[in-house]
Amino acid sequence: MTPDINRLSITHSPELDFDQTAASAFGQSLANSYVQATPFPHIVIDNFLPEDLIANICSNFPVEPTANEMLYERGYKGQNKRQISPNECTPYLKAVFNAFNSAPMLQFLEKLTGIEGLIPDPYFTGGGLHETKSGGYLGVHSDFRLNKKLNIHRRLNAIIYLNKDWQEEYGGNLELWDADMKTCLKKILPIYNRCVIFNTDKDSNHGHPEPLTTPPHITRRSIALYYYTAATVVADPAQRNKTHYKPRPKDRFSLKYYIGKLIKKKN
Repeated sequence: MTPDINRLSITHSPELDFDQTAASAFGQSLANSYVQATPFPHIVIDNFLPEDLIANICSNFPVEPTANEMLYERGYKGQNKRQISPNECTPYLKAVFNAFNSAPMLQFLEKLTGIEGLIPDPYFTGGGLHETKSGGYLGVHSDFRLNKKLNIHRRLNAIIYLNKDWQEEYGGNLELWDADMKTCLKKILPIYNRCVIFNTDKDSNHGHPEPLTTPPHITRRSIALYYYTAATVVADPAQRNKTHYKPRPKDRFSLKYYIGKLIKKKN
């Protein structure tokens, strides 16, 4: 699928502003491509944000450690990765993430996906800003689907990549796998201002499982946003509130994968 060249209707100056009508129309224009995509509903949109907006996001990306950030050094589950809460960032980044949680963004996503009644997460649980260093990776997985704090069901992922001049030889492709975890059906390079949106279901298997081969000073950076709908009944105890990591065929013979499983059992 060729990425769409349109972009989200956010203006950057004199202040952040979002055109709700244009956002809805943009989502509607891409709806057929989204629902027909395989191996699960998704879309790739290049040049997603206005250039001045994404440039300012990148210039505000935290270099030094922030309060309450998470580090991933967990074998197959993830390596050399940090997760940063927008609520611990600069006022500018807080304003940007508030825009991503606003009604126009929800309207864009509802028209795009056909999922009505979307709810943002003000705590950005599991989301925010992500950064992976050279040698880092994230195992293929399906995401948690129950936000226990808010008792809402996760329905969508949106990822915006912040990697200017990213080279194909660096790796870091987002891989989309079939439901049976037998075949990778799509690889998406994490290039600058590319947005990937997809359904969060038990079989929406994705990750970037190959270690990055970037020079030490280059990292893989992204924005991760998750959207939910209200729980209409009492939450099913079987509903996953944890991420489910899944081995690729070659991982089933990997010592790294089984060490990760042993660590999980001990925890």
